[in-house]
Amino acid sequence: MPPPLATPPATPPATHQATPGKRRGPRPLLLHLMLGASRGMVALRLSPGSPPGWPSWNAGWPRSRAGQAESLRIAAALAAGNHPPDAFRAAVLRRLLRADRELLAGLAAYRRHPYSRDLPDPPVVWAEGGSRLLDYGGAGQPMLFVPSLVNRAQVLDLMPGRSLMRHLAGQGVRPLLLDWGWPGEAERSFTLTDYIAGRLERALMALPGPVVLVGYCMGGLLTLAAALRRPAEGGKGVKALGLLATPWDFHADPAETARAQAAAALLPGLEAVMQATGTLPVDAIQTLFSGLDPFAIARKFRAFARLDPASARARDFVAMEDWLNDGVPLAAPVARETLGGWYGANTPGRGAWRVAGAVVDPAQLAIPAFVAVPHRDRIVPPASALALAARLPHAIVHMAAAGHIGMAAGSGAEAALWHPLLSWLRGL
Repeated sequence: MPPPLATPPATPPATHQATPGKRRGPRPLLLHLMLGASRGMVALRLSPGSPPGWPSWNAGWPRSRAGQAESLRIAAALAAGNHPPDAFRAAVLRRLLRADRELLAGLAAYRRHPYSRDLPDPPVVWAEGGSRLLDYGGAGQPMLFVPSLVNRAQVLDLMPGRSLMRHLAGQGVRPLLLDWGWPGEAERSFTLTDYIAGRLERALMALPGPVVLVGYCMGGLLTLAAALRRPAEGGKGVKALGLLATPWDFHADPAETARAQAAAALLPGLEAVMQATGTLPVDAIQTLFSGLDPFAIARKFRAFARLDPASARARDFVAMEDWLNDGVPLAAPVARETLGGWYGANTPGRGAWRVAGAVVDPAQLAIPAFVAVPHRDRIVPPASALALAARLPHAIVHMAAAGHIGMAAGSGAEAALWHPLLSWLRGL
C-alpha cells in the first residue's frame, strides 16, 4: 500500500461531466458556424470569373493530398475549357451545401450521443482551494503529473483504455494527478508565481519521498520552474522531470512569431471582460486556439457525421470532444503574463521569464529530464519544444509519432508516449 498522507480538506465539487443532449460544444459554437459559412462565401468569390486581382479560385482548397489532387484536376479541366464559369460556380455551390449539411449532421450527432464519462475519481490525498491531488494507487515511484491551467486534468485519465494514469498504476508506478480545478475568488488573483511557488510546491511537498514531476503542455513550464526551485534533498523534492509537449521558444520561426504576437495583440481588447470577471473566459480561450486552424472544427464534425454512432471511433471522438469543450477559465493575471509575456515578448525563450523573482533557466536543471515532442503538434510547434530540450543539460528527447493530444490520450498513445515514458522512468 502507498504510504498515507495527511487527511485532506473537504473535497471540492466534482468536475463537470457532459450530459448527452445538453452538450454545448464545439465552443464557441457561433464562431465555428460563422467560419464554416465564411469559407463557402470565399470559395464562391474565388470561382472563375471573379473580379481581376482576386486570388486563384483554389487558393483555399483543402490542404489534404486528396484535396490538392482534386484542385489540380479541376484546374486542368478549366484550362481545357471543359468547365464554363457558371457551371463551375453551380458545382461549387452544390458541394458547399453538401458540406454544410454534413457539418450540421455531425454537430447534431455529437450533441445527442449517449456517451457519458463514468470513471470514478481516485482518492484525494491533498486539496487546497479548488485544487485536488488525485492518487491512482500503485506502490512504486511516485510521479506527480501537472496539466495545463486551461483544461481539465482528465485528459490524462480520459476513459477506460485511454488513461495514462491507470496504465502507469498497473505498471509498478504510483501516479498522482494535480487537478487545478476552477479558479475561485482566491485563484482569480493568482499570478504564475502563486501557482508555482505556492500551490504546486505545496502539493509537491505533501508527498513522501523524492518525486518524478511530469508536466503536460503549459503544465511543463510550471513543473520546470518548480523543479528548479525544489531539487531533491532531505527526502523531498524533484528527482527527475518529464516534459510532455512543452513550449519554450514562442518565436521559434517567423510564422510562429507572427501568430504569437497576434495573440498578444488581443490583450487590450480582452481587458474589459478580464476586469469584470477576474478571468479570461473559456470561450475567449477557445477562440484563441481556433486561430491555429480555423476550419478544423467543421472538418472533423463533417467526418464524425459519417461514423456509425455505435462504433468505438464515435465514442472515442465524443469523449475527446467532451473534454475539449469543458475548459477552465484562466486567472486574469496569468492570462496577461502568458499572452503578453510568453507569446508577445517570448520571455521564456529570451531567458527573461521569472518566477518569484528568479529567472527560469533550464540550463541550471541538474536532474534527468525526459522531453516528449509530438511530430504532428499544431498547438506547440516541435521547434518550440526542441528549443527547451536543447537547453537542458541532462535531457533525453523522444519524438512521438502523434499530435499534441493524441500523444497523451489517442488510440496510439500507448506506443507514442506511455511505453517510452515508462522505459525512461525505469532507467533512472
